[in-house]
Amino acid sequence: MTDTVNLTFKDLNLPSELLQAIEKVGYETPSPIQAESIPLLLDGHDLLGQAQTGTGKTAAFALPMLANIDADANYPQLLVLAPTRELAIQVAEAFQVYASFSKKIRVLPIYGGQSYDNQIRQLKRGVQVIVGTPGRVIDHIQRKTLKLDQLKFLVLDEADEMLRMGFIDDVELILSHAPKERQTALFSATMPPQIKKISQRYLNNPKHVKIESKVSTAPAIRQRYCQVAGHHKLEALTRILEVEQFDGVIVFVRTKTATLELADKLSARGYDVEALNGDIPQKSRERTVERLKSGNIDILIATDVVARGLDVERVSHVINFDIPYDTESYVHRIGRTGRAGRSGDAILFISHREKRLLFQIEKATNQKIDQMAIPSISDINESRLGRFKTSVIEATKDDSIQSLIPIIDAIKAEAEVDAEVLMAALAKIAQGDEPLLLKEGDRPDLNAMPERRERSDSFGGRERGGRNGERGRGGERGDRGGRGGERGERRPRERTSTAPDAGMKRFRIDVGHVHHVKPGNIVGAIANEANISSKNIGAIEIYDTYSTVDLPAAMPAETKEQLSGTRVAGQRLAIREWSEKPPARSGKDGGSDRPKPNFAKKEHRKGPKKSED
Repeated sequence: MTDTVNLTFKDLNLPSELLQAIEKVGYETPSPIQAESIPLLLDGHDLLGQAQTGTGKTAAFALPMLANIDADANYPQLLVLAPTRELAIQVAEAFQVYASFSKKIRVLPIYGGQSYDNQIRQLKRGVQVIVGTPGRVIDHIQRKTLKLDQLKFLVLDEADEMLRMGFIDDVELILSHAPKERQTALFSATMPPQIKKISQRYLNNPKHVKIESKVSTAPAIRQRYCQVAGHHKLEALTRILEVEQFDGVIVFVRTKTATLELADKLSARGYDVEALNGDIPQKSRERTVERLKSGNIDILIATDVVARGLDVERVSHVINFDIPYDTESYVHRIGRTGRAGRSGDAILFISHREKRLLFQIEKATNQKIDQMAIPSISDINESRLGRFKTSVIEATKDDSIQSLIPIIDAIKAEAEVDAEVLMAALAKIAQGDEPLLLKEGDRPDLNAMPERRERSDSFGGRERGGRNGERGRGGERGDRGGRGGERGERRPRERTSTAPDAGMKRFRIDVGHVHHVKPGNIVGAIANEANISSKNIGAIEIYDTYSTVDLPAAMPAETKEQLSGTRVAGQRLAIREWSEKPPARSGKDGGSDRPKPNFAKKEHRKGPKKSED
């Protein structure tokens, strides 16, 4: 094991040009995964790296492999496979920075949602480094626009995420097109059995580097959680903001869209709030942060990516509106408060089904997170009354009110009322249209069930995938058939589930059980190729030769066209709107395209990371 104490990049025998690029980026000392991996990869070993996201693993494989790239050879020499387009872009950008010392080394990201023509043009011109998602890489291989026969280096980044998203079959197909004589590195946060099998099959005597995640939270941060249904999260947040004494607040959500939606909803409730996400230009983001620092706004609604490294002393509260799916993201999030020796508060929203994630966070951080009750109407009234009393008492200390006393005396004499009545009248005027004190029923009942057809998202809708006939996304229930499905005398059923949710439309795709497709394969392809968030992919039902999937009704025509040419399990999707007509009968047995029971373990799908969005 490399002694990482006082180690510098100069000690790792990297070329001077790369050291210049590292210095330009501002890196000073290598992280543990870099210190361990770079020497091994420079020496030509295959590598099995186990480390969490955010540990610096991109540089761990990019730097040594760039050092061994032949810049004069104008063909693909290094392929990096990433599970999501966001990660592919991020990794490609890192490579471009590290390769800035060379005018000859070209880096090309290839992923869904981009024009094939542009990618093909750049491939024809010649590139040495390709960073891509599995689906788009396979498309180029099958189109013969990408050849891997001279590949020297191959990296599988976040292999466990590719497994979760259903890409492992695609990865193995890609590996089968690569030369056997190559250097391979596989990085994964966890090592499930299937990842271990791939490493044994495709890596040659790999060196194993495991970096233990040092996850810890600041003791100055008080951590609490609220159990709240999705359709009540906005009301719960509003109540907390009314009751908690805060200075600055950062509210974390999973998606860019959610930052805008939640910011609008809080702004309509009278809060000084702005959104912060990766689509906002850098200068605008910097202005927004400065506004928070100066006190011109009080609340930021942010995604993980843009908030990393955000240092604003006045942030007293971090609220996880959407729970992060990995522990390190949680630690990074709540670390935005409790800075500069100050205390801080971190509040986490979870649903009943997310309690497992809560336990994982507690176990990883070795810290108990206390449950807190969502403020009641009486709590809100007590808080409002306290603030009102304080403001009145503070006003009595202002010498300028002396000039108003004659006016009050005149009103009192004219109205012939006691001082108490006059004060109550002034209080009523001061409170405006909204009563100072609420009555039960003035705010939503947090125990009420959502309307049946309400769509599930960060702000409302039922939690899918439950019992009592609720449909799950990604085939959690949708790819099961019913009883009697084996009986040949019965007609194939038109549909086993209910109509699509509001705002959704059902589509047919030409891939099914005979192609060995799984829900995760479909979700991964759609999410990456069409840039559709996994939370906006509805029920999936898999039949013998085709499947159906619920997608947003407002999906643009160009997105449908993009998906139509996308391949899953080697099959072109050829997506089109679902017809309620039953499929054609096939033979005497009543047809082969009835849904088959799928007894495979339900796939747990997080959605692309992490979304950041």
